[in-house]
Amino acid sequence: MDAQTLSQTLSGLDLVGRLAALSRLVSGRLTFTTSFGLEDQAILHAIAESNARVTVATLDTGRLFQETYEVWAASQARYGVAIAAFAPRTEDVEALVAAQGPQGFRASVEARKACCGVRKVEPLRRALAGASGWITGLRAEQSAHRAATPLAEVDAAFGLLKINPLADWTRREVADYVAARGAPYNALHDRGYPSIGCAPCTRAVAPGEPERAGRWWWEDEARKECGLHVAADGRLVRSAAPVAEAAR
Repeated sequence: MDAQTLSQTLSGLDLVGRLAALSRLVSGRLTFTTSFGLEDQAILHAIAESNARVTVATLDTGRLFQETYEVWAASQARYGVAIAAFAPRTEDVEALVAAQGPQGFRASVEARKACCGVRKVEPLRRALAGASGWITGLRAEQSAHRAATPLAEVDAAFGLLKINPLADWTRREVADYVAARGAPYNALHDRGYPSIGCAPCTRAVAPGEPERAGRWWWEDEARKECGLHVAADGRLVRSAAPVAEAAR
């Protein structure tokens, strides 16, 4: 099934229905990559509820918040789902730290992208190796750059089908979904962290600040990205979205 037809098929379904449909309609391995943010917890709950044929993976960059590890453990205990961890290669991290020091990623955008490349992009390639479909927590509301995010598309960088089952959801809808089901969620959301990445690269945001203002806050807002998501025309997809609602 082509991406456009799949998007149309998914559009009339709820989240559990979307995950169940993907399991039926997409051949080969489906991989959901989670960073344990609010969107990811909604999707993980729906995967468990639907018994969808989906493998779950996460990128353990080595610099995550303790709260992220706690929701990871709580999620595995709650859903009984094996979450495969993909960490950066030891030799790559050693070379990176030798070249830029432990906090060298703050020296320039290029230095930070090098860190993201080692800790996130290369492990993601391994996580998606052999998969035919990649499930993500992208939403159209997250930013102007993501405003046209479809429910299904072909990913230009990884050459596979990318499914965004929350593409047409608002942040409030995601928060309500997680709350209504008592799904585990990252405690940092209650402390002003709407978007959570590596600990050295994430801070809380003030009321009214863009959702991702706390990510790489020392950089120009227009240049914030880590290389995981690429648009159909090959451009990197950035997210600097206003906060729709607090996570809880």
